Amino acid sequence: MSASLPILSLYSAVRASSVDIEQRAPYNPQRTYPKKPDALSLAPPSTLPTTTDKHAVKISIPDLLTRDISKPARDEIGGSYLGYDTWLPTPPKVEKPRSVFNPASLAYIGDCIYELYARRHFLFPQLKIEEYNDRVMAVVRCEAQDAMLKILMSDNFLSPEERDVLRWGKNIGSSKTRTKKRAGSAVYNRASSLETLVGYLYLTNVQRLDEIMEKIGFSIDTNTPLEQVK
Repeated sequence: MSASLPILSLYSAVRASSVDIEQRAPYNPQRTYPKKPDALSLAPPSTLPTTTDKHAVKISIPDLLTRDISKPARDEIGGSYLGYDTWLPTPPKVEKPRSVFNPASLAYIGDCIYELYARRHFLFPQLKIEEYNDRVMAVVRCEAQDAMLKILMSDNFLSPEERDVLRWGKNIGSSKTRTKKRAGSAVYNRASSLETLVGYLYLTNVQRLDEIMEKIGFSIDTNTPLEQVK
């Protein structure tokens, strides 16, 4: 019995030393955690919006779309892009999209085509995946789309038919309450109208769509200088 006492004492000491006696802060159900930075906060300082009220933002589209291309682009060769005559997916043949689709359907496909232009724009020069995502996310936000729409509306660049499509696309209902709350209903509706126009032109006139995206500031060069990324 006396021989087992040192072992028991050692065991008790080990258990006592493993107990966490550090004082902890009491549980607070109202505790808040810092939010993760969004895409706009990762953009260059000159591109960050300045707010005068809850939803008013000012975005510099040239800064959002700037690319670090040191060498001039080569001349177009045969009007091809990476060896292909066209780079967009072939659209379905629809003579009168407005009689077949509602504005939400055209905005649905327009959102995809718009992002494809953004991804292509930032493809060269090569970036890290995180940088690709940050740059693209900054220009597909409804605040950036609203600023791009203002560029198109600043002069008589759009035809009466295209302006009518924009008005038609403003009345899209959506359950994206978080986005609407962040940007405001007016900004969200104008961004949706731009997506509607992109979807409409994708189905009816891709060449005109290229002209509009170039007017906004996207790169639509048909021959990409691959030697820049070697």
